[in-house]
Amino acid sequence: MQRTRGKVFGVVVAIAATGLLAACGGNDSTASSTPTLTRTTAATQPPASTTGQQAPAPAPAPAPEQPPAETVAPERPQPIESAPPADTSKLTDKDKKYLDALKQQGVTPSTPDIALSVANYVCQGTASGASDQDLMTFVTAMAGSDPSFDPAKMPVEKAGQVYISAAKQTYCK
Repeated sequence: MQRTRGKVFGVVVAIAATGLLAACGGNDSTASSTPTLTRTTAATQPPASTTGQQAPAPAPAPAPEQPPAETVAPERPQPIESAPPADTSKLTDKDKKYLDALKQQGVTPSTPDIALSVANYVCQGTASGASDQDLMTFVTAMAGSDPSFDPAKMPVEKAGQVYISAAKQTYCK
């Protein structure tokens, strides 16, 4: 039993780390034009002769024509319309009861796996004596990294509280 808990905890931590790293990354670019290769005069001149005579300097090459810079709107992620329906045939009655409790409180995870991972974490943490505040850090990170989470509808702290209370009421029994 202890080994299973360790594996589940490890999976939950790995999922959280992946979500946090993905959420912290960015693809900001401040470049406004495409660089071009040009020749410098020093690179095109032949080395000086040892006899004291110098070759005439070649005329500088004309700069290549550059097309006018296009105005491009910054790239923005497209919102997720909806997740494909989850396979609920493998869910236990306890799983369904927990997911229903989340939905009743306004939280609809993109997949049951995310919510069930959070529930397992909450139950394990509670069993080991962790406080709600200790659990809240991880649970809010998981809630905020869920693709279906919309901070305009509910603050992430509130979603974390919903996950914890629903898990304690329906899943950890």
